[in-house]
Amino acid sequence: MQINRAGSQPSGKGPEDWFTGTVRIDPLFQPIAPARAAGNTVTFEPGARTAWHTHPLGQTLIVTAGLGWVQRDGGPVEEIRPAT
Repeated sequence: MQINRAGSQPSGKGPEDWFTGTVRIDPLFQPIAPARAAGNTVTFEPGARTAWHTHPLGQTLIVTAGLGWVQRDGGPVEEIRPAT
């Protein structure tokens, strides 16, 4: 078992080739082989967004605040927000 305390890893600025606007990435955990899943908290300032991209092995989004839009390949744009 590995225990990571919130805030124990430094935040980083979202890379400009992945994001437009101001984006902060806070790492939560990195994969430990043979696992491949990592976890990050990503915070978008108003107007910031990601570049269109894919996740061939899938992606899990957990929305904790705010409002956003996502799109699956060939599908409609979907609004995402925290559960109420």
